[in-house]
Amino acid sequence: MINYTELSKEISYALRHAPWEYELEMDEEGYVPVEQLLDALHKEEKWSNVSENDLVIMIQKSEKKRHEIFNGKIKAHYGHSIPMKIAKEEKVPPEVLYHGTARRFLNSIKEKGLLPKGRQYVHLSQDVETAHSVGMRHDRKPCILKIDAKLAWEDGIIFYYGNEKVWLADEIPSKYIMVDDI
Repeated sequence: MINYTELSKEISYALRHAPWEYELEMDEEGYVPVEQLLDALHKEEKWSNVSENDLVIMIQKSEKKRHEIFNGKIKAHYGHSIPMKIAKEEKVPPEVLYHGTARRFLNSIKEKGLLPKGRQYVHLSQDVETAHSVGMRHDRKPCILKIDAKLAWEDGIIFYYGNEKVWLADEIPSKYIMVDDI
């Protein structure tokens, strides 16, 4: 029986952080051939029976929709730390976006804004609940930052569509960020 959560984590690692460890050839949009990924997975006993259908089930079961299969290729939607910049679709964001973070980062954010740090993009949430769950990874009582995405967009900040819950930006200057009292 395949543990789809573990499979998702393995594939996320391969596609987001270490495609070279799996000998994957990634295109400029972050896609790799499904067959190439399956060949790499099959080298480990644990994943020796994974099929393309299992990948489809894994994607369907995931609430966060981290991956996508299209035209025989698979990609991770967000969270990349690889040196190559993954091309994203520029899109007009909702009026407000959110970012969950640890309280210990607030002073730095107030001074420098939101920066991608070890990732390629700043991750923003479309709803408070998602931002809160992301923030919980770093702090038991995270701060929820409210981003004036409409004004930022009007001022030339570019946003990228990640999926129905996640938006991306290169950075968000502090003047567009408010600490939300939720």
